[in-house]
Amino acid sequence: MKKLMATGVVPGVRDVGRQVFPLAALQRLQARPAADLSVLGRAEVAVLRSDAPARVDEADREWIGFGTALDEAQLLAALSGWWRCDPARVAAGGVLPVTVAGFVVAVLTGLTEWESDGTAGTTGRYRFPKARLGGYLTDLTAPANAADPADPEDARLARLLLGTRLASVSGGPIAYVTTRPTADTADEGEPA
Repeated sequence: MKKLMATGVVPGVRDVGRQVFPLAALQRLQARPAADLSVLGRAEVAVLRSDAPARVDEADREWIGFGTALDEAQLLAALSGWWRCDPARVAAGGVLPVTVAGFVVAVLTGLTEWESDGTAGTTGRYRFPKARLGGYLTDLTAPANAADPADPEDARLARLLLGTRLASVSGGPIAYVTTRPTADTADEGEPA
């Protein structure tokens, strides 16, 4: 809840004095559907598990993380990289859903090229300089794409993913999720 509150994606949240998370907003979030990744036509997709925006002192961006107070250019720069990841594996998914607290709040596409920070092995970090912001939300309780993507495929992916629930587990910001449910998870239903 604190991550959702810090990103500004849930209207009506009060974080001054006594914290208030509106009941109607909570009920809408509980009703959000799970992402149907099977329609992506890939075996796996990477997921960027984002935090609230934080200022950084870097040449190519001022912020990292997701927040509704960032404009579209700041948001794209904040989300397009310098993560520990397998860049070929990220690119193979064709799309990078960005989640905050398990909800898709942004969608990156155009991940075909990447740059390394020059560090070899598992300590290396990568960014995707040609990434496009296919979509992002300013209100998770009434999801509507705040971007106007020029590419119809970007718009389609954003429609499919924005506002959905997407569980992922990772020790870092990038997680890899299979797009086809296994027999075990299909029988158990969606995790809470």
